[in-house]
Amino acid sequence: MDTLVKEKKEKNKVRLFSKGMKTELFLIILLMLLAMFFTITSDVFFTAGNLKTLTRQASIYGMIAIGMVVVITSSGIDLSVGSVTGLTGIVAALCMVNGISIPISIAIAVISGVAIGLVNGILVHDGKVPPFIATMGTMTVVRAIIMLLTNASMISKLPGGFKQIAQIEVLNVPFLFVVWVIMIIIAWFITNKTVFGRNVYALGSNREAARLSGINIRKTTYGVYIFSALACSIAGILLTSRLGNGVPTAGAGYELDAIAAAVVGGASLDGGVGSVIGTVLGSMIMATLRQGGVLLGVNSFILEIIIGSLIVIAVLLDKLRR
Repeated sequence: MDTLVKEKKEKNKVRLFSKGMKTELFLIILLMLLAMFFTITSDVFFTAGNLKTLTRQASIYGMIAIGMVVVITSSGIDLSVGSVTGLTGIVAALCMVNGISIPISIAIAVISGVAIGLVNGILVHDGKVPPFIATMGTMTVVRAIIMLLTNASMISKLPGGFKQIAQIEVLNVPFLFVVWVIMIIIAWFITNKTVFGRNVYALGSNREAARLSGINIRKTTYGVYIFSALACSIAGILLTSRLGNGVPTAGAGYELDAIAAAVVGGASLDGGVGSVIGTVLGSMIMATLRQGGVLLGVNSFILEIIIGSLIVIAVLLDKLRR
């Protein structure tokens, strides 16, 4: 009996691995085709300056998307990611203009972001509030807090050292991209090689079965929303550094891009299915579409139609596959 169970598990692993590989291979081909198209149609696209700009943009979206895919895999959703991104940047900016050192300001900002993630986890698990409603509520509240803290005005005169963080290059590679790569490695390890990662997949696949198997649902739920908020906090600090000012509207709408990157990357909104590598490729596809569209002078509304269509197609394909 035990032998049959083990064989069945191994077959399921092979099947899941095969599906993941097919999705990621398709995304790689799609990304290459997009890059080739924009290289042919634009003389600027495949230049060092544009590629650096592209990687900087993809890095910010990609960091947020990594947190989002973990939440989606657990059968949740986090609509507050854009607001948390904006809040951490504003908190860091306010601290610095009031004389607090850069490292401490960053630490305070990260703690404030993680606290929002914990609140989301408490609302979803202990309050039994549907993730969509819980995180939509925190999204609205946090965005209002940002406007109150800043009086809807930009925070300027940030320290030069902080502004330079986003401009640093490591071996001619943008520092933002380096941070993103580090986050990718950490997220991949957590989701594929740790008990927490396995619990996330189990929770997303069947919540009741996960509970009966002894998984701590509370800790896992708290963990996914805290992880998402932490990723957003890092992205928010780097975004503020790149902008050079504390912008109250920073991060607005980023939740849609994060969901798009995760879904296009193969994540299922039903939970239980998600890939860090697929999400990374999805982020690169989103960034390539936007940057290439800008270079070609494509109307921004047309770009939004294309991206929205990609999301619908990705969800439709997932439903058909299931």
